[in-house]
Formats: sequence, structure tokens, C-alpha cells
Amino acid sequence: MPAFAISSKHAFLLSVLLALAGCATSGGVGPAPVDDVNSARATQLTRDGDLDAATDAWLELAGRGGDRAAGYRLRAAETRRDAGDFAGVERITADIKRRRLVGDEALRLDLLEAELALRHGDAARASALLTIPETGVPAPLRARVLELRARSEAANGKRLAAARLRTMLDGELDGVDREDNREQLLDLLAGLDESTLKAHATTLRPDDPLLPAIEQAIRRHGGALPRTLPIPQRPVGTLLPGSEREGYRAIAQVALILPFGGQVAGVAQSIRDGFLAAYYNDVDGHRPSLRLYDAGRTPEDAIAAYRKAVADGAGVVVGPLQREAVGALLRQSLPVRVLALNHPDSGETPPPGSAEFGLLPDAEGMQAAERMLSLGLTRAAIIAADTDWAERAALAFRAQFESRGGTVTGEARIRESEVNYKSAVLQAAAAITDATQTIDGSVRRDTPTDAGVFISMRPQQARLLAPQLKLAGVNVPVLATSHIHSGETSPGLDRDLDGIEFCDAAWLFGTVPGRPDRNEISHYLRSAGGVGARLFAFGMDAYALLPYLDWLLANRDAYLDGATGQLAADSFGRIHRVLTWARYSGGVARPVYGALSPAAP
Repeated sequence: MPAFAISSKHAFLLSVLLALAGCATSGGVGPAPVDDVNSARATQLTRDGDLDAATDAWLELAGRGGDRAAGYRLRAAETRRDAGDFAGVERITADIKRRRLVGDEALRLDLLEAELALRHGDAARASALLTIPETGVPAPLRARVLELRARSEAANGKRLAAARLRTMLDGELDGVDREDNREQLLDLLAGLDESTLKAHATTLRPDDPLLPAIEQAIRRHGGALPRTLPIPQRPVGTLLPGSEREGYRAIAQVALILPFGGQVAGVAQSIRDGFLAAYYNDVDGHRPSLRLYDAGRTPEDAIAAYRKAVADGAGVVVGPLQREAVGALLRQSLPVRVLALNHPDSGETPPPGSAEFGLLPDAEGMQAAERMLSLGLTRAAIIAADTDWAERAALAFRAQFESRGGTVTGEARIRESEVNYKSAVLQAAAAITDATQTIDGSVRRDTPTDAGVFISMRPQQARLLAPQLKLAGVNVPVLATSHIHSGETSPGLDRDLDGIEFCDAAWLFGTVPGRPDRNEISHYLRSAGGVGARLFAFGMDAYALLPYLDWLLANRDAYLDGATGQLAADSFGRIHRVLTWARYSGGVARPVYGALSPAAP
């Protein structure tokens, strides 16, 4: 018999076979062996990966006849299936007498025949064989049933149904098998057009486990999925009788994993400084012991750092920072919970008890859309820098704005090297102003009352764009992401930005309870000022979240008053920031209402 290697995609099915081999009941899971010694030998050969010898051993047992002959022949067929020898499966199953099977063996034969049907292109027969009541599926076979059903639905052209099944299968797998399943899930959804995906998303609950995959598939199409933004109502830390704080859970040891070198070392330094500032400022709490680890330069380095932290006794691990490393870590089995400092592009969601927290431009774009609509502005032009983060903010703004009834009337992109934004300005003017032909033949543009402009760009670009918009007669409200604010007070440079509103971290404009004063600490730590201030605030919030993480994950209406905004968790373990709105006046950014206020819901 030819030899076959065991591929990773069959690994979990082999584990099912081994689980069944360990059972010995006449009416439950697995066959009741007649010859314990020979059966144990065949099982051990399977466990050792010698599938050819294991097949021969099972067939030898079957050849002796008796009541268990059909069951042993089934085991031989399953072994060939795990070896990838489907011709062998078909040959062996043809000789199995179904009426002599016991317990779950008839179901296992149906699974083999369903897989053979799929390989022969007979999806209808496979579907019929897989019509099994959920209560009739033993736990060791659940993963295989779900996987075959997903393949059957996909073969019948029912991509959404197949995707739902693969979402259910995700919780049954780990390691490489889980990674393969998630890739197939995304491939299924990416085969549908963006409008179909968005329409289906509107039918789902906000906590539906299929939503993150749909969101990722839409991103592959170059779009964004609108979200139901959090409306936090209940602050954590309320004092209870006995001087306890609601939601507080002390932690004994914390590990912080950040890269000490490489391209993002400067970013990591600001986050680390903020984390340590909050740590040493925590004089009233039960301050944990803290260890710092180098996340290195690759995802493998970050995983190794996590494992070292776990071995050293960490109760929670904060990090890693880079998206690729976060995605790679979340694909692992995590014995200790994690607060990841980014959101992976690959679509992974944290396991129960863990969370991901980041400064996403997408979130700012969505909140800008909600803010614009709350001001009564239902038409918008978008002008964004030609960068990845600005594009993500623009896509998120459009998705959120249009999902709530707004209309994006025009878009433009500007490059870093440009200083004359005439083309972008004219596009914006044409899109949102009302043109009137005058008697002398010229065109007069009247300022509308229902339109605005959304921008996402660096301060240098915004300082050039703002006066050019005014010269073109675009005198409408302009809303922006935090990127237009340098983090410093520069009235001479920023006077042209007067009137522009943007969302940003609360700590940049005033004191936040439980956090060190920015004006004071920036005298001692350069990372607390300028462009690093948001990252510093982000590091402080990462530490502040730790004792309340379980409470926030369990209570969707709860929030932590953070330096970067009001922090609330969703059902997928993602920490959302409800941001503060500020407006430039006299070249200085000030809170919109004269006090720190969250973005409009």
C-alpha cells in the first residue's frame, strides 16, 4: 500500500479518530473492540502516524469476521481518509455492512460517504447525508460535521450559509487548523460583492460572531463596514460599601511586551513611557509587579516574548504592538489573557478574557460621520491624504455617513509632495456648493446649510488646504481626524485652521482623573508632548484598563474615563474610544463646549 504524509489540514480529523479509539462503549462514541490487544496495537500505529500499517491492522481484525468486523473495516476506511487516500476509502467502504455498525459508527460512515460525494461533485447527496440533528452529533465528531457541512453549502453555492458554519467551526479548532479555517471563511465571503455583504451585515445582531469576518471581507474589497458605536453610560470604579471600587480586580504580575528596536521603536518608547507613568502614579491601587520584554522585530519574536512572560508568572500580558505580531499571537492558544496594543488586519478576534486596544483611524472617521450628521449636515465632500491611515479614515467615514442617510457628493486625494490643492478644492467646491449662473456669464457658488467637508491629513497639509478652501468659496463646516493636530500649541502656524473641528484624546486638552497632568509631566518626559502625546496617553490607558478589563468585557454599558477617550468594550473583545471634540480658535485647539465632551452618539 502506498505511503502518505499527514497534512496539517487533516490533523484535527486524525485527533478525532484517536479520541474515538480511546472509547469502548457499545452504544456511545467509538467501537467496542473484540480483541483488545490487536485493537490497541492498531490504535497506537495510528497515533504514531504509521497509517499504512494501521490500515493493515484494522483490516486484519475485520478479516477475522465476527460482530465487530464492520466496525474495524470502518476504522480502516477512516485511517485511509486521514492519509489522504480517498481511493482506498471508497474501496474499503464499499464492503461495509451498515446494519452491523453500532453506536455512532453509522454516522461516521455517513461522514465518509459525504466527503466522497463532495469529491465526486455530488453536493446534493452530501447535503442529504449531513442532515443530522445537532443532538445526534457526538462531541468528538462535531468539528468534522461542521467542516463537511460548510463544504457542502459552498458546493451548493450558498456562501453565506457556508461562512456561518465555518464561524461555528472556529471555536472547535486551534493552531494551524483554525488558521486554515479562517482563511477559507474569508475566501467564502470575499467571493460575494460588497453590497451583498453589507446588506447581510444589517440583518445581524451587533454581537454576531460572523460580523468581524464580514468586516474583513469588505476591507478586502477596499470598503468599510459601518458600526454601531458604543454609547457608554456607567463609569467603572464607583465606590461601594467597604471602600471597594466597582469592577476593580487586582492583578499580581503584569508583562509589557514592546519592541526595543526597529522602525517602531520611537512609537513603542512613547507608549512605554505612558504605561510607566500611569504605573508609578498608581498610588491608591494594588500596584502589581511589572516586567518588560522585548517584542523583537518579527511575529515569532513577539510570540516567544509572550511565552517567556507566561513562564515568568505573568497574570496578564500587555502587547504586542505591531498588527502582524498581534494577529500571529491571537492565532495561538493563550494560557494567559492578553491586552493587545493593536487590531490585526487579518481579522482575528481575542479569545474570551482577552482584548485588543488601538488608536484606529477608522474609529475617528466613523465618529466624524456621526458628528457631522448630529450637526444637521447630510451632504459631505471628502479630502484625504494619499496614505493608508488616511484612506482607512475616509472609507470608514463614507460607510458610516451613508449608512445613516448621508450622501458623499465627492472625494479627492492629495499627495505628500503637493502644495497646490486646486484640483481637490475644485472637486469639493463643485460637490457641495450650489452653482448659479450670473448675468455676466460667471458662476456664483452659494454656501449650502446642509453640507460639510471631512478631511484626514497631517497638520502641514491641513494648513495649506484650509485657506485654499476659503478662497474657493467653500465656507462650510470642516471636520477632521486627530492627525491635523500636532499636539503642540502653535497659534502662528495653526491660525488658518480656525473653525475646523477634530476628534482627539481628552488628555491633550485638560486633566483626566487618575492621570498625571500633561503640562507638568511633559517638562520631564519629551514623549508626553508633541506628536508623541497621543501614544503616551495610549500607554497610560493600557495600564488603567487592566484591573477593569473583566468588568468592561462583561458589561457593555460600562466605560473607563481614559486619557484617549471614554473606553468601552464590545462583544468581540475590542476596546472602543469615544473621543473628545475640539475646535481651532485663534490658532489654538480648544474643547468644543468649553469642557471635555464625548463625540455625539
